[in-house]
Amino acid sequence: MIQNIVKHTSDEARELRGLFEKQLKESLWTESMLANMLTKIIENVFSGDLEELVKKQSRETAGHLLRVEKIFTLIGIPAEALPYQAIQCYIDEAFIVSENTRQGVVRDAALIAMLQKVKHYEIACYGTMRAYAIALKEEDVITLLEQILNEEKEADLALSYIAESHINIEAADKEI
Repeated sequence: MIQNIVKHTSDEARELRGLFEKQLKESLWTESMLANMLTKIIENVFSGDLEELVKKQSRETAGHLLRVEKIFTLIGIPAEALPYQAIQCYIDEAFIVSENTRQGVVRDAALIAMLQKVKHYEIACYGTMRAYAIALKEEDVITLLEQILNEEKEADLALSYIAESHINIEAADKEI
């Protein structure tokens, strides 16, 4: 499996531009998949503040999709989504957690963990693409990537705050 991934990557991305475009395609796929996932997560959260945060993230994800599509236009290539297996695993895990964990703070804690795994991937991805855009002198693209990157970082911090301020504590109390 790893050999196929490495071969696929080396075939498509022999230059920095190719790496950038491949990651952009994966980002388009990721954002579209997250849009669906967040809608389902909203239906499964227990905590009101987590529900509001996930709704906000859902709106931001729609904006991220628009920005990513605009980047395709700015660099002059058609918008094409490229599936990314690691994100699919996180999405699958979120659905398994939702189905197999009783609704309440324990499920919320698990969903926060899943969301943060995705956020950390997105932070790495958009940060890397921003660095590539700087090197490639894609000035219009840099600003769009910085906007997405900042929103992803803020979302991660907000998830941490909710988890640490009450969700994890309440979930731990269920253990006693």
